[in-house]
Amino acid sequence: MNNQSRIEHDFLGEKEIPDNVYYGVQTLRAVENFSITGIVMSSQPLFIQAFGYVKKAAAMANRDCGILDGKIAEAIIFACDQLIAGHYQDQFVTDLIQGGAGTSINMNANEVIANIGLEYLGHQKGQYEFLHPNNHVNCSQSTNDAYPTAFRLALYRKMDVYLQALKNLQIAFNKKGAEFSNVLKMGRTQLQDAVPMTLGEEFNGFASAIKEDIKRLEEAQKLITIVNMGGTAIGTGINTPDGYAALCQKYLAEVSGIDIALSENLIEASSDTGDYVQVSGVLKRSVLKISKICNDLRLLSSGPRCGLNEINLPKMQPGSSIMPGKVNPVIPEVVNQTAFYVVGIDLTITMAAEAGQLQLNVMEPVITFSLFTALQYMSNAVNTLVDKCINGISANATVSANFVMNSIGIVTALNPILGYEMSASIAKEALDTGKSIHDIVVLERKLITQAKWDEVYSLDNMIHPTFINQ
Repeated sequence: MNNQSRIEHDFLGEKEIPDNVYYGVQTLRAVENFSITGIVMSSQPLFIQAFGYVKKAAAMANRDCGILDGKIAEAIIFACDQLIAGHYQDQFVTDLIQGGAGTSINMNANEVIANIGLEYLGHQKGQYEFLHPNNHVNCSQSTNDAYPTAFRLALYRKMDVYLQALKNLQIAFNKKGAEFSNVLKMGRTQLQDAVPMTLGEEFNGFASAIKEDIKRLEEAQKLITIVNMGGTAIGTGINTPDGYAALCQKYLAEVSGIDIALSENLIEASSDTGDYVQVSGVLKRSVLKISKICNDLRLLSSGPRCGLNEINLPKMQPGSSIMPGKVNPVIPEVVNQTAFYVVGIDLTITMAAEAGQLQLNVMEPVITFSLFTALQYMSNAVNTLVDKCINGISANATVSANFVMNSIGIVTALNPILGYEMSASIAKEALDTGKSIHDIVVLERKLITQAKWDEVYSLDNMIHPTFINQ
């Protein structure tokens, strides 16, 4: 050992630790064992903050139960407040995907907190006889309750970020709905002409779809507030003093600002990951709908001369290395691709949830990694969609109106007057000859007057249809 390192040990043996780091021997073993994603704990500041909340609440509960010395509890609380404030993030170096059900991440937190606390007490890093990562920081805990509780706190906040992105998206669609409220266009079913509508109605429909998913996500988010803190290894509460779990829950709610509640059955809560499956499933629902909307935007903007060309997306970059003047719908495209990735993540979470055995699901680290990644990527994608696409969309009202008046689908409005059979024959003639519905009905067959035509096909009646049968 040199002057810039210290020796730490666990039951496997000793390791030389650089003296400038706050993590210890078990964290170093994890770094050596798990080089999987290259994405480490420090990339998730909300997760680090959540461990600060968990360890702080545990220290306060243990202090109140009389099993943790007041000065030691004070040092742990100080260290946790440092993590909560965003300090020492670079000391969290373990890969997010790891074996051991999250033990390495839990010990990374325990060791960092212990060494910050030791310095607070006036000792050197590694002098664990004064403040120990396991005996004191991890007191009345195991990885099996501390890790999932911290995960749930961080996941709750991650969902907050995604929900805010969705709310911004809903607002953006509603604004465009109002802006396009008088833009007449043809509705389409199965990519075929259907009946008239407005572009505003189409965008308001997008907004309503997003609003529904916000509700479903908020419902799923409530599941995440149920924790197994105090269950320790398998939910029996081994090594916890009387009253600890309730006190820990109380303090955890206070310090985190989240309405945390204890599970009614800590054994079930220690092994079941169904809440994560629910969150992932609702997340998948929302991203699929967003991806479908992006498909619609790409179709509506196709062209500009040989496609639908009903809307203009903001021009973000040249679209081809060979075709001059080509501009592609790159923002909806990137959101599509992000959505595909998240749908794949849902399968990973599904398989990980199924893979648990008996009293613990050891696959929780990959669930953590997957949900964090999915929520972060989709939050970024939705914000990009709002800022770089939706807010800048404009309508080609003349193109849309011409589609309507030249379509065969408008004959549907004559069903109450002429009947389905007559309307069908008119549609067939128009399709066979290329004539307009107007010319066949008013000029050639003289089935209705020009005045009646004008009444049925007024802009107001096509946007807000009323029943006209004579």
